[in-house]
Amino acid sequence: MNKRDYYEVLGVSKTASKEEIKKAYRKLSKQFHPDINKEADASEKFQEVKDAYEVLSDEQKRAQYDQYGHEDPNQGFGGFGGGAEGFGFEDIFSTFFGGGTRRRDPNAPRKGEDLQYSMTIDFMDAVFGKETEVEIPKEETCDTCDGSGAKPGTKKKTCPYCEGTGQLNVTQDTPFGRMVNRRACQHCEGTGQIIEEKCQTCKGAGKVRKVKKIKVSIPAGVDDGQQLRVNGQGAPGYNGGPPGDLYVVFRVKPHKEFQREGDDIYLELSVTYPQAALGDDIEVSTVHGKVKLKIPAGTQSGARFRLKGKGVQNVHGYGTGDQHVIIRVKTPTKLNEKQRQLLREFAEISGDIPEEQGSSLFDKIKRTIKGD
Repeated sequence: MNKRDYYEVLGVSKTASKEEIKKAYRKLSKQFHPDINKEADASEKFQEVKDAYEVLSDEQKRAQYDQYGHEDPNQGFGGFGGGAEGFGFEDIFSTFFGGGTRRRDPNAPRKGEDLQYSMTIDFMDAVFGKETEVEIPKEETCDTCDGSGAKPGTKKKTCPYCEGTGQLNVTQDTPFGRMVNRRACQHCEGTGQIIEEKCQTCKGAGKVRKVKKIKVSIPAGVDDGQQLRVNGQGAPGYNGGPPGDLYVVFRVKPHKEFQREGDDIYLELSVTYPQAALGDDIEVSTVHGKVKLKIPAGTQSGARFRLKGKGVQNVHGYGTGDQHVIIRVKTPTKLNEKQRQLLREFAEISGDIPEEQGSSLFDKIKRTIKGD
């Protein structure tokens, strides 16, 4: 049977780059792989794609193919073997099916895992920041064996089962031929090394659990739910690798007076009816201390006043928010006779008690005070 042109098989031009050829191979090998495609000719097409890639991905073989086609003047061209440069069958198998020979060195240094810690802080500490300490239970490198897991004075040995690779080949016969899968060696747990005499302190783990005190700088302006990264305070690394990081998530307690929205502070301020009606200069609490606020005459309940720059410093340094004061006019609930008389006179002068209205004087005065 005549073989199809390899460029046609991969669907690329004769001037295609290595990257274009590799991309086409990845797509087609996935499309026709027998484990995915159940059509009758899938296996044949998959082999055809594989053969084409093995030739066109190798510069020397590609040049020979471009000159002679499928016929090899040296009678050696028809048997292109494996070893396609940069990307082969095992690569595509690894990409789509979890196998393949490419793997991370089990004994290479690796960074430790990141940890997360939730810290509850006071409202004012979130506003102004604070230096504090937290106690965190975490794994630390064993001091006795320096993290090796081996008894002091001894060393790890190369695993005799996987010969230090950390993996074992498992051969399996399938309808499409014999396939070789690689699995982590169960004898050394994929590390390629075996500890014959374990450290008595960590029992071979190389790590011990401790409660560690860590200094945390609460940044000024941090808000509820925001987090801070503390470099190098996570879990210890592997095989001498760097430790992970610690992420501190802040939970801010509510304040009895202040409400926070972003970098702004909100405060509800109660004033008396005379203060609202006649105006007054009063002291107002802010997160920065007491300040003077002028209440204009005739201020209504619900009126808002802004105190510029009296809010929270932005945690990223983008200025400072404001404080918003919301006025709530208090309606008197207990009046003596003199106060009642004065309010009656006030109502009569204001003309707020029509003779024909059936409500009592006291009801009308209450409505007047409430602003109805």
